[in-house]
Amino acid sequence: DAGSFQEAGVIQHAYNLNFPLHVVPASSGQCPAWSAFSVSSPAVVLETAEGRPEAVVVRLYEAHGSTVTAWLQTSLAIKEAMLCDLLERPAAQGCLPLGQQGLRLSFTPFCLLSVLLVLSQ
Repeated sequence: DAGSFQEAGVIQHAYNLNFPLHVVPASSGQCPAWSAFSVSSPAVVLETAEGRPEAVVVRLYEAHGSTVTAWLQTSLAIKEAMLCDLLERPAAQGCLPLGQQGLRLSFTPFCLLSVLLVLSQ
């Protein structure tokens, strides 16, 4: 068939297959929908978010082989955000600006970014 793996959503379908949702019994009351994070581009995958008492490290990568700008949004109360290395040490460029739309991140093809989000106390 015609079309690309990006158009077919292969990466998202693979994650759905390999990491299915788990159903947990709850009370009969309605629960509002809630998500800790969202990413504005289907080319960017939020791979993991690891928490510690004062911060969360979020790892994202560009999966379509494209250059893209994406917005990372969170419902968590964030005091500051900065890029960090794989050992979670802050990068030299300092804090990233937090905007109304969230955090603006730029990706080159297959780029991996780790972002340290310091939580408001």
